[in-house]
Amino acid sequence: MIILGVILIIIGAITGISILYTIGAILAVVGLVLTILGAVGRGVGGRKTYF
Repeated sequence: MIILGVILIIIGAITGISILYTIGAILAVVGLVLTILGAVGRGVGGRKTYF
């Protein structure tokens, strides 16, 4: 989710399509939050991140 967000941010910045930039930023932030919650041992949606 983080990688997809970053890709959309880059594409949005290059092409000037602001909706891609916005969606990319939202996906990146949500991905980071879920990764942090999983890393501290808090299960999100019944799953934990094992990295």
